[in-house]
Amino acid sequence: MKLVDFSTSRRVTVAMIMVAVVAFGSVGFSRLSLNLLPDITYPTITVRTEYAGTAPAEMERLITEPVEGVVGVVSNVVRVSSISRPDLSDVIIEFGWGTEMDFAALDVREKLDLLNLPQDASKPVLLRFDPSLDPVMRIALYGGNSLMELRRVAEERIRLDLESLEGVAAVRVEGGLEEEIHVEVETSRLASLGISISQVTQRLAAENVNLTGGLLKDGEAEFLVRTLNEFTDPASMEDLVVAEVGGAALRLADVGRVVRGHRERDVVTRINGREGVEIAIFKEGDANTVAVSETVKQRLESFSERYADLLGDAEVDLVVDQAVFIEQSVSEVLSTALIGGVLAIIVLFLFLRDLKSTVIISLSIPISVVATFFLMYSTDVSLNIMSLGGLALGIGMLVDSSIVVLENVQRYRDDGVDTLGAARRGTSEVAQAVIAATMTTICVFVPIVFVEGVAGQLFRDQALTVTYSLVAALFVALMLLPMLSSIALRPLSREEEGDPAARRVRYLAGVLAWVARLFALIGRSLLVVLTPALWLFDRLYGVTAEAYPRLLRWSLGHRLVTLAVFILLGAGVLLQARSLGVELIPEMSQGEFLVDLEWPAGTPLEATATQVAHIDEQLRNLAGIQTAFSLVGASGETGGYADEKKENLAQVFIRLRQEERQAEESVMSSVRQVLAQIPDLDYKFSRPSYFSFRTPIEVEVTGYSLQTLQDLSTRVADQMRRMPGLVDVRSSAEGGQPEIQVIFDRQRVAELGTTIQAIGDVLRNKLQGEVSTELIRQDRRIDVRVRAVEDERESVADLRRMIISPVSYPVPIPLEAVADVIVVEGPAEIRRLDQERAVLITANLSGRDLGSAVAEIEASTAGLALPDGFGIQVGGQNEEMVRSFASMKFALTLAIFLVYLVMASQFESLLHPLVIMFTIPLGLIGSVLALLVTGQTISVVVLIGLIMLAGIVVNNAIVLVDYINQLRRRDNGLPKIEAVLEAGRLRFRPILMTTATTILALLPMALGLGEGAEIRAPMAITVIGGLLVSTILTLVVIPVVYTSLDRAN
Repeated sequence: MKLVDFSTSRRVTVAMIMVAVVAFGSVGFSRLSLNLLPDITYPTITVRTEYAGTAPAEMERLITEPVEGVVGVVSNVVRVSSISRPDLSDVIIEFGWGTEMDFAALDVREKLDLLNLPQDASKPVLLRFDPSLDPVMRIALYGGNSLMELRRVAEERIRLDLESLEGVAAVRVEGGLEEEIHVEVETSRLASLGISISQVTQRLAAENVNLTGGLLKDGEAEFLVRTLNEFTDPASMEDLVVAEVGGAALRLADVGRVVRGHRERDVVTRINGREGVEIAIFKEGDANTVAVSETVKQRLESFSERYADLLGDAEVDLVVDQAVFIEQSVSEVLSTALIGGVLAIIVLFLFLRDLKSTVIISLSIPISVVATFFLMYSTDVSLNIMSLGGLALGIGMLVDSSIVVLENVQRYRDDGVDTLGAARRGTSEVAQAVIAATMTTICVFVPIVFVEGVAGQLFRDQALTVTYSLVAALFVALMLLPMLSSIALRPLSREEEGDPAARRVRYLAGVLAWVARLFALIGRSLLVVLTPALWLFDRLYGVTAEAYPRLLRWSLGHRLVTLAVFILLGAGVLLQARSLGVELIPEMSQGEFLVDLEWPAGTPLEATATQVAHIDEQLRNLAGIQTAFSLVGASGETGGYADEKKENLAQVFIRLRQEERQAEESVMSSVRQVLAQIPDLDYKFSRPSYFSFRTPIEVEVTGYSLQTLQDLSTRVADQMRRMPGLVDVRSSAEGGQPEIQVIFDRQRVAELGTTIQAIGDVLRNKLQGEVSTELIRQDRRIDVRVRAVEDERESVADLRRMIISPVSYPVPIPLEAVADVIVVEGPAEIRRLDQERAVLITANLSGRDLGSAVAEIEASTAGLALPDGFGIQVGGQNEEMVRSFASMKFALTLAIFLVYLVMASQFESLLHPLVIMFTIPLGLIGSVLALLVTGQTISVVVLIGLIMLAGIVVNNAIVLVDYINQLRRRDNGLPKIEAVLEAGRLRFRPILMTTATTILALLPMALGLGEGAEIRAPMAITVIGGLLVSTILTLVVIPVVYTSLDRAN
């Protein structure tokens, strides 16, 4: 039994199927997770190793080079780069797209286990770049209590309270003052007594223990023996006996003091001009961001009420909340889809002038969308701006199949065929064309699996949702629509009135007849209300409907002229396309941005914090800024990527007021003017990024000599600063790191009976100190650090006088007796690219596209005379763009090929699909025109729109060519020219209807209103432009090409 026959004969079954679809879809929708973007996994692993007190050159030799050597042999590695900074080594391993990163991480860890790194270096840690690893919320706690008390409240109360919530993976606390016990000893007195500082450290660790003493049986009783000897407070440490000197006990208080202090600060946080504590909240991988945010906010409110006394005057401010942008973006997509659906339905009504037919076709939208939700839940696709954007794109296409079917059914009814016969014949006649049109639209998404880079992951969800919705719409058009069309809503005849059985059977039909009368009344009311619009529509449609046959007849008679005009038009437009800019993916404006600040290397944290406080004060006076949140001493984190911690760095997060969000560029310009007045400051602006962790412009200068690299990079950076559109130009070689170099006299060291390694350990213990033990307070562990008193480690002169002789040596010997201590300026960092030293020059773009900027940089650097072994290349987002564009072009070619295959199999012809393929260059012309008019650049989003367009624009030509073939194949078949003219006349209205509904459904998205519009608008503009122009040209050019290539009469 045919599907159409089944639908018209088993109406109740079809109705129950649709009810089941709606029910399951509703349940699936309620369980879908809500996120900003699809899961994006970057094939990147960063190996981070810390080695305190080590300069960049030693970091490179001792840590970075060995790590690079072992990880470079892991399979699927594309590139290995590294950054060696003071105390820190980051080796970034980039894998090929599609690599299974969990297994890759295991391979990297296995190789690292073979390394023999210095004993004091930390164990290498693996970090991943993933936008979903960003904190979903940042909370600031400031004012009121002391910074140490704020940190304690955040650590002991808020963190523990929030980590217990469902969906919260971790809570990280930064800033404030973290309590630490300092044991400061006078090393000169220790040296005179023959005691080393390490002896004090070991003694503290040995005494601060609780041990088990076993089990004691006394008669019938059993006792557990415990030796309790842990320190309870700092005062109890001062009575510790460090050693015996001359028979007398030497206590810790005799050679030093124990004070309650705080850890050496590496990060300072500021919120709206006041110092405070940052609480960053990370969600679990599959958790709903909006739900987690709501839960956290509710818990914070209850916490503020319960612990009001504990918080005192402290304020809790929500600095970052991803859920706000997600909710706004999703609601914008839903509203654009809803508006687009309403516009499409209005156009249907204007064409059909029949409320029943309009409602029947309109049912395909909600049923298809709800069915899509069930399929999304089944395949683990979340609700995000890409998947919902796919639904919004598909809204206009969902009714296309139904329009073609119902329009054909209505034509048969107008010819006098009965309702059931019209439903069956009308649907069967166009079923093949409708299936072919849907299949061509769906098959263009298959090549998405071959798209490399972030584009492939980003648009997978969109491809799936469009496919699901179109498949659902096809089944609605071939099942529900014939069933509803076959129902004749009429009153009972006289014979039926006297038949009780007929009366019972048709009781429901009578009810439906009254519903039909109600709909007719509503329809007539709408006709009255829309009379002016209907009059205008009738005039426009009447003129075009009358003019089209004459235009088509003239074009068929002047085929060479028609084709020549089309070719000239296409050539002119495509020549203009060369002026279009190119970029990877448009940045999303969220009403917030980041500013990375960097002062000369060696600037202490206190000086950096003072400068940032001054900047904060000036920013608060700027119009439009709601919140300024500063992180001093670090560059912040993005996607779990390694953040850079240096005392001369800071990052300012700026959020704008809601009413000022459209003026983001002007606010950024105002902030640039403030920062430009501060001497010795380098700064870089950026927006929260979800697609690429690279700067738009990255110029890599590679070689072996650090001095030559610095000279070359300075020249390149100077050239880039003079280029229009490039801002925030920074070189990684700018600024040096102040170093104190200790050069030993090996003979004198040997005479002391010690080694350079032992002297280095002594210096490290006295300057930096060593954590000897912990003081336990409730469930907190407070470090106890032993180091020299501050008076002995304040200056270079103190370092020279520091005693380094072993305890066994008869007299104390200072460092300057065995070594020269000199102050020099070393590199602030050493970068390497594929095991070769490199300097990175970065820049942002302002009012300029990526492609033209890269072209100018390449032209400018091509004239530089480079020494042997040195090279310059442009990387950054340009490298990702080239990779993504190449795979997108391949995907577009494959999509066109698949469209041809589908049509050839449907038409059982090689020629007619070739005719239909001419619509694709017509669509390309329209897309380029739309991009030129709207000033859009070519990006991955536009290329995805072109791939979609390849499947959409052929639909009208399929309907037209299929009907031409039907007219020619009938028993009394028409000649070729007459068949073309007749098919053009009869298919003119459905083609206009499907095009108008699709364009109007996309129009709200193309206007680019609301959050996340930067991603949605270019795609909608591409599809609208291509579809509009291709439809106009299809109605003329395709018949001309058909008659030219098909030589049969």
